[in-house]
Amino acid sequence: MLLLGFMSWVVTGEMERQNDLVMDWQLTYFGAIPRAELAETIGHRLERERMHAAYYGLFRADGEHLAGDITRLPAGIPTDRKGVTLDRTLPLAGAQTAPVVRAMAVRRRDGDVLLVARDLTHIIRIRDTILNALLLSSGLCLAAGVAGGLALGMRQMRRVREIRRVTQLIAQGDLNQRLPVGGRDELDMLSHLVNHMLDEVERLMTEVKGACDGIAHDLRTPLAHVRSLLAHIDESARGASGDRQTHVWMPMLERARQETDQLLDRFRAMLRISEIGSLKRRGGFAEIHLDALVRDVCELYEPLAESRSISLSVEATAVQVVHGDRALLFEALSNLLDNALKFTPAGGAVCVKLAQMRDGPQVDVIDNGPGIPVGERHAVMQRFYRGEHTRHIAGSGLGLGIVSAVLRVHDFSARIGSAEPGTRVSVECWPHTLA
Repeated sequence: MLLLGFMSWVVTGEMERQNDLVMDWQLTYFGAIPRAELAETIGHRLERERMHAAYYGLFRADGEHLAGDITRLPAGIPTDRKGVTLDRTLPLAGAQTAPVVRAMAVRRRDGDVLLVARDLTHIIRIRDTILNALLLSSGLCLAAGVAGGLALGMRQMRRVREIRRVTQLIAQGDLNQRLPVGGRDELDMLSHLVNHMLDEVERLMTEVKGACDGIAHDLRTPLAHVRSLLAHIDESARGASGDRQTHVWMPMLERARQETDQLLDRFRAMLRISEIGSLKRRGGFAEIHLDALVRDVCELYEPLAESRSISLSVEATAVQVVHGDRALLFEALSNLLDNALKFTPAGGAVCVKLAQMRDGPQVDVIDNGPGIPVGERHAVMQRFYRGEHTRHIAGSGLGLGIVSAVLRVHDFSARIGSAEPGTRVSVECWPHTLA
């Protein structure tokens, strides 16, 4: 409605301006005609105005009518060539019905007043036709807009109802549910973020359950051994004395100490994973030169490799600087290299490679040990998991869990592949967070 009012005001203003220009020109034309000829000129002009589009009137200073078809000078009309609109009030000769006109008057030098008016009926009709068309089209646009808004609103309400239904299921404990997605609006962006959060919550819940199961499974045997050894020590203490008592106790005490140390190592590794996983701030991050970091890790493990008759080689090229915590990345690479040396047989080879890839630096730890079956490559990154063919090797199954926690803090990623034979662990040092 504001637009229509503005357009009506603009059209009416332009219409009046154009008529004022024509009437001003006519007054100038009549002003150049002598007074003796003016009445005759107005009469000739009226004879030629067949359509009566213009009206003229000449009056004395006292208002007496001298010529033209305007019989009386309208009250209050200015005589300074200022256009005014008269709505059916112009007095005309005969039985003519006064239309809506635009009038302009001027006082001549001799004191007479010359009044010129132009009929606006056809211009008003055109204006009304345009405004009616605009009003009709605006009504149609409004109806279409309301219908479209209702349709979109119903669609959004259906999505909101579905989101509410899924949210209620999640609140009841079904963490497998995910919010519906399919659009590209803000609601869909929010659904993606919530789904990403649910994935993280489900992963953490799975890790907690896995940790509990791992503790129950892996700590049961050592605790049973300790209990059995303590029982044997008690029996030996009751039935032996002197040197024989010491000879029997010492091996069992040493085995109990070893079993207890293994339990403490597992708990220490679990606490370290929790500590790394709780790191949320990155204020301690700095620029890291990975080539120097890789060489330092390999230099630390060279004596261990030599003691096991394993060939340890390094291929580190200059790569772009990464942003991270050097101590944590050192710990993660140390665990990967320690695992590679642990599962590589004597006389084998371990190689650490650092190269610049398209998306960032990549560290590969390659060994020619027994390898990891395809079905277990994802599981070995979880806490306490150990492959069936490596359970005879001492360990807690938490080394790769520490690696996963460190990489998660840095938004890095690790992939396990085959080295044919052996295992290749690739650490991709570029962000993998959800966009």
